[in-house]
Amino acid sequence: MNGRPAAVLVSILVLLVVLATDVWVYADAKERLRRGNPVSVSLGPSRLESPEAWFVGCLLIWVVFFPLYLTATGRNPFARRR
Repeated sequence: MNGRPAAVLVSILVLLVVLATDVWVYADAKERLRRGNPVSVSLGPSRLESPEAWFVGCLLIWVVFFPLYLTATGRNPFARRR
């Protein structure tokens, strides 16, 4: 029973980190759009480029959309450099 409060705290911390990065993605995408340089990715027949779409994508499937956003903006620290 001693591990339960720690697990709850870790879960809350992870949730806060995910929400903070979602808000950052939205603000960054909005600023890039304002400057005329939208972050755009094609996913099959659909195109992802509005700040709202990035926010919702990160909110729903963070593990996919956050690294995709980092890669699309050239900020992915795990991407191979050519």
